[in-house]
Amino acid sequence: MMKRLLSMALVATAFVLSAQAENPYKKYTENLPFPMPEVKAPVIPDAKVNLKDFGADPTGQTLSTEAFAKAIDTLYKMGGGHLIVPAGVWLTGPVVLKSHIDLHLEVGAVIQFAADESLYPLLDTSFEGLDTRRCQSPLSANGATNISITGQGAIDGNGEYWRPVKRSKVTDSHWKRLLAIPGSQELKKGYWVPSEGYAKGEKGANMNVPNASTEEEWNAVKRFLRPVMVSLVNCKNVLLQGVIFQNSPAWNLHPLMCENVILDNVLVRNPEFAQNGDALDLESCKNCLILNSRFDAGDDGICIKSGKDADGRKRGIPCENVVVDGCTVFAGHGGFVVGSEMSGGVKNFKVQNCQFLGTDVGLRFKSTRGRGGIVENIFIDGISMMNIVNDAITFNMYYGGVSVAEMRASGVTPDNTTRVKVDETTPIFRNINIQNVVCNGAGRAMEFNGLPEMPMDGIHLKDITIRAKEDATFTNCKNITKDNVKIVLEK
Repeated sequence: MMKRLLSMALVATAFVLSAQAENPYKKYTENLPFPMPEVKAPVIPDAKVNLKDFGADPTGQTLSTEAFAKAIDTLYKMGGGHLIVPAGVWLTGPVVLKSHIDLHLEVGAVIQFAADESLYPLLDTSFEGLDTRRCQSPLSANGATNISITGQGAIDGNGEYWRPVKRSKVTDSHWKRLLAIPGSQELKKGYWVPSEGYAKGEKGANMNVPNASTEEEWNAVKRFLRPVMVSLVNCKNVLLQGVIFQNSPAWNLHPLMCENVILDNVLVRNPEFAQNGDALDLESCKNCLILNSRFDAGDDGICIKSGKDADGRKRGIPCENVVVDGCTVFAGHGGFVVGSEMSGGVKNFKVQNCQFLGTDVGLRFKSTRGRGGIVENIFIDGISMMNIVNDAITFNMYYGGVSVAEMRASGVTPDNTTRVKVDETTPIFRNINIQNVVCNGAGRAMEFNGLPEMPMDGIHLKDITIRAKEDATFTNCKNITKDNVKIVLEK
């Protein structure tokens, strides 16, 4: 009997190991506190073509836009395969991926997107959760199945051509160089914009949506409509692995309404002064793994969204079933962030084994009246932080479009006592579980600032140690549990 049981155990173990060998990502969806299907990497056919065989210029002196398009079309007609980008600097306009294609960057390969707004036509899209128009993204796919971007090269968005800059975020010499760029201007004291068209778009704009109606008016402010660098819309089975994504015009990576997405061992980086320079914005996506990656950006690091206000509620697609494991966030407004565009809902998240090193905020949850949406079933386990400028953990239902540092510096305190009517525009946060967190140095330990008409419900804190200058605050919260929560105040 013992031999038989041992044999059965060995067979079972072999079966598990075989299954994991077939899919190395299977382990990340096992034993979760919510049901989540197995996520697999896309299957790409074996065919290969080399970019240089399509007339591309490896010196970066002439555009390779046509070569990329021809190579991708060739692979697509073959049923898919791998587009090999060898070592070199490949200057190009927009690149559009198609189904069953892997864009593979070999060691030393740099794809640099050209600094020329005429190459990026205006498209109907979604940005910051609103239906609007923006310039075509440098790298995109829409409605594609089984796509990947892999290898050891880098993709550069030439973001300095597009982005505005705040004087307070750069050195004296950097600021002088900006002011010397032909056509640029200091739109207001301490705020530089790259062109007259950008300045025209900025004036009268509602956040990042300009006051334009005719085609002529839209084109007149084109530089203001800077795109996200990598836009993946309505795609299924996506893998980003090994590549460096850097210097984006606006957000860096933006999967929108995608399913079965894997980010594995990527580096996503922007200068610390990059305006709207979020590293990753995962929006209204389902069944996603964010693994062993590094994020270093001028805005939020790993950010979860699902649309904004009426547009987001109309879309009605939550961001759900996501595992974040083994990631590092350096500079940025937040390490792991939810919102503020969460009107379609956010649910079923596991964030574990991550480190935030010098971010403005560690764990950042933000919303405001008017959003609507439900954020629930968030499980955070195993976060190490150090040198957090402001809050180690913040839940703020009064987000006003600025960073925590800017909000605190303003001295403005939101009215968190006056109730308003609860309706579909009221954001709801519930069942948030945070444990095994250590933070060595923060401005404030924790902030939980809910709405009086809809308190945050079910905040469970366990095994948390934070060294900070200020204590934790809890306002408009209910059903809070604390188990071994230690806050050491710095003298």
